[in-house]
Amino acid sequence: MAGKYLERIGFLVVEDNAFMRKVILQVLQALGAGEVRTASNGADGLKELQNYPADVALVNWEMQPVNGIEFAKTVRRGDSSPNPFLPIIMVTGHSETHRILEARDAGVNEFVVKPFSAHTLFERIEMVIERPRPFIRLKDYFGPDRRRKLSDFAGDERRQGMKKMSQGEINVLINPTPEEAESTAIETKSGGGGDTDAADAS
Repeated sequence: MAGKYLERIGFLVVEDNAFMRKVILQVLQALGAGEVRTASNGADGLKELQNYPADVALVNWEMQPVNGIEFAKTVRRGDSSPNPFLPIIMVTGHSETHRILEARDAGVNEFVVKPFSAHTLFERIEMVIERPRPFIRLKDYFGPDRRRKLSDFAGDERRQGMKKMSQGEINVLINPTPEEAESTAIETKSGGGGDTDAADAS
């Protein structure tokens, strides 16, 4: 099923570790992905996007000279970005709360923690393709709707960065509920939008 589903999808893998880059490539190939191109850092990934209309980008966090957060911000808000709506999945070993919030606030769609299974990666790819969140434009943000309060699920945990999170908790934080997404969307790929003073959780 996955093979048939992904054969028309083009991927860009931005990962500085050669071994991990190969692992992600092999997983995508096993899932039946179509064209897959790779880049060894965020700067090369941005250059690749100028000539390659990727459908999904899988991006590591820690890279030089441009890391995954800087890559996401440039794709979302850069003047020369070829596709500000590109689905971006952060694939990283970091799972601290403050890291997830930073990735979300940079415009990342999904978050996968290393080591990961092929099933988990496929689920995240399916999310950005089949159930994409509406995009919003605020004064200092452009990207997928990110409205979700940390207190909604973290209980008494208030010290961002002290708690390691599971993939399930990460998915709750990165993604708003369908009701929230429907009620807060102000701009989508098919429609226009503008700045708003609507509050978002951060």
